[in-house]
Amino acid sequence: MNWKNSILLLVICWSCQNNNVKAITETDVDYLIEATELKSIINNSNIKLLDFRKKEDYDNGHIAGALNISRSDIEDKNYPYGGMMASRIQMEDLLGKLGISNRDTIIIYDDNGMCEAARFWWILQNYNYNKVRMLNGGIVDWINNNGKITTTIPEITKTNFRLNSKPKLKYYVSKNQVFKALKPKTVIIDTRNSDEFSGKYKKKGAEKPGRIPNSINIDWANNINYHGNKRLKSIKELESIYNKLNIKKTDSIILYCHSGVRSANTTFVLTQLLGYKNVMNYDGSWTEWSQYDELPFENDFHPIN
Repeated sequence: MNWKNSILLLVICWSCQNNNVKAITETDVDYLIEATELKSIINNSNIKLLDFRKKEDYDNGHIAGALNISRSDIEDKNYPYGGMMASRIQMEDLLGKLGISNRDTIIIYDDNGMCEAARFWWILQNYNYNKVRMLNGGIVDWINNNGKITTTIPEITKTNFRLNSKPKLKYYVSKNQVFKALKPKTVIIDTRNSDEFSGKYKKKGAEKPGRIPNSINIDWANNINYHGNKRLKSIKELESIYNKLNIKKTDSIILYCHSGVRSANTTFVLTQLLGYKNVMNYDGSWTEWSQYDELPFENDFHPIN
């Protein structure tokens, strides 16, 4: 091998190494979108924006073209408790009424660190609809990047939106499945705050305070710059957070929170950004689990009879 070929080989190796570094430090291009990119495509006819905030906040100003949705819009009301994932038919009806067609890419944002947006992403993943992206940092980052805000509510032409008739339930796990998985080989992560996890605080909707036995607590808010720009933390920071749990990326992991919303954010982080392979989000989470006295639970502050 002559000296020219040697130099060429070194350059190629260096380039590959740098490409590898780049690949693990950028956010997922399929399901995340940055404010700068959104600005360049916002006027495309097949881009549909959804604002997942309180109506009064939406009315006070939103991204041009965005329509407002709330958590209740994506909940199944056929349960005696709240927070359950909307049915396929309910989601089809909602998206059709919002004027979204199957050709469209849905871009969703919130003001809560992509917590609400991630729940919407998770539901669509379960129903095999992948043309959805979340605005990294939500409306906070949009404003920080001089994105325009309006109070104009766009007109809607209803569509006949359809989801796959055979849900994939890609990241979904039910109460009964969680109960069967209560064994050492399954990692159960509670993404609520420490007061909820310990049982010191009971959030509205839960029947009793506490947690699922053998849960590990790691607050979902650790995933983002919660007290800053609401953006996801870097891959390096996220890796550091979850490496402390001493779990493998091939381990069976079940996530939950109060109603499967905060844990949907962690589902996104683990599966899309950090490469964990077997992650499921418990739909009913603690709200559902706490309703059933026959299900085991732990509590640090109240005696368990």
